[in-house]
Amino acid sequence: MYKTLLTSLAFICFFICCITRSNAQERFQADWNSLKKYQTPEWFRDAKFGIFIHWGVYSVPAYKYEWYPRHMYREGSDEYKHQVATYGPENKFGYKDFIPMFKAEKFNADAWVALFKKAGAKYVVPVAEHHDGFAMYKTALSKWNAAEMGPKRDIIGELAAAIRKNGLIFGLSSHRIEHWWFMGEGTKFNSDVRDPDFADFYGPAKVYDPFSKSPDNVRPIMSTEFMNDWLMRNIELTDKYKPQLFWFDWWIEQPELEPYRKSFASYYYNKGIEWNKGVVLNYKNDVAFPEGTAVFDMERGKLDGIHKLPWQTDDAIGNTSWGYANGNTFKTAQYVITNLIDIVSKNGNLLLNIGPRPDGSITDEETQVLLGTGKWLKVNGEAIYGTRPWKVYGEGPTRSASGQFVDQKIPFSSKDIRFTVKGDKLYAITLGLPAPGETVSITSLGSDTGNGTVAGVELLGSNVKVKWKQNKNALIINNSAVYPTQNAAAFKITFKVLK
Repeated sequence: MYKTLLTSLAFICFFICCITRSNAQERFQADWNSLKKYQTPEWFRDAKFGIFIHWGVYSVPAYKYEWYPRHMYREGSDEYKHQVATYGPENKFGYKDFIPMFKAEKFNADAWVALFKKAGAKYVVPVAEHHDGFAMYKTALSKWNAAEMGPKRDIIGELAAAIRKNGLIFGLSSHRIEHWWFMGEGTKFNSDVRDPDFADFYGPAKVYDPFSKSPDNVRPIMSTEFMNDWLMRNIELTDKYKPQLFWFDWWIEQPELEPYRKSFASYYYNKGIEWNKGVVLNYKNDVAFPEGTAVFDMERGKLDGIHKLPWQTDDAIGNTSWGYANGNTFKTAQYVITNLIDIVSKNGNLLLNIGPRPDGSITDEETQVLLGTGKWLKVNGEAIYGTRPWKVYGEGPTRSASGQFVDQKIPFSSKDIRFTVKGDKLYAITLGLPAPGETVSITSLGSDTGNGTVAGVELLGSNVKVKWKQNKNALIINNSAVYPTQNAAAFKITFKVLK
């Protein structure tokens, strides 16, 4: 008996050992076949709406946009002329000299996050380091950081703590790779970029224009040292702050960086397994990551239809600058809300950017847009959060913008409808508020379409009974209630059978 028992126990131990060994091997390797096993976490698919934050030293000059540190060294440019006229020549006053002016004296992470929660955001992604090379966190790899200079505060650390304390998901963004060439124009003339005392900040400062198609514009291949530094900074950010989303700008697509991209992706995904938390890695262009190995992101743009995999749009409330800049103009809450609805109907998320002032305060224009968006989501969030695309994303006369760097120039109207689904409930959302007495006609739900027999229609946020009828051509809604929110109306539709 004991022999049998010992044999059984040995078998059980062997079985457990095999399972443990098997689970231990369920880790990502630094190759595309392994990385294709990545699955987008449900928290991201459910969240739909996040906040992006571009804040750094570039908010001090506040001229034109966040690329000022590059163009202030481009001789003959408006930024160069402004710099010389306002602060003096670049060999006397360079970009580094803005750092002491970046004080963040009004920065309050808890107040920021309280506003983001009111806006209805579910995740927050501050930029940890922009192209300028100034880290907004305490790093062991450079003295040029916000914890040791300027604000003398670990901005990313403070935000991470406040975001998590308030129940939101913390992510971060790195634009470090673009620093390879970002300050390069300053090497062409007598500027402080040439000063070897500041090479650890301005360098490598290669001369290259990523947007020029001139045959003389030869891209300098990145050095092993710089790519190793990029990888080490990403690993440091991962280990120190444990972000559940890591966002990269477009230039990571360079061919020589491919082994480093794969290495970081595998490291980051394995950290997600270690933390027992789903993680998201965002990239911009198809050449950076094969489809399915990370989550695709479109800058200031949208897809024109439902994408089979979750994706994201990053857009800014500011029209001309991601960071704070004098004279910037801003989108309206109407624009943001209707584009959020459009994006969600196509299986996407919206990451909406703000650009705080150098003192850490948020502009009134951005605050009002955030509060307006949150007011709508508080009533209609049921039709957004946790939803999935239906068989068609929508209908209506207004063509949706498609592609990167394309605003929705033709405004949506109440005749434009978008669909989302949650369980056996279908949500039909108008991309404008119907006028009093205006009939809402949804042709996708005509009885002859084969999309189901409607059993009931409710207006989210209202207790007033909705009058409706379904004929062969359309579902006709004759709503007599006062709409509970501005901007858009969301109807919850139940079916005898949803198809």
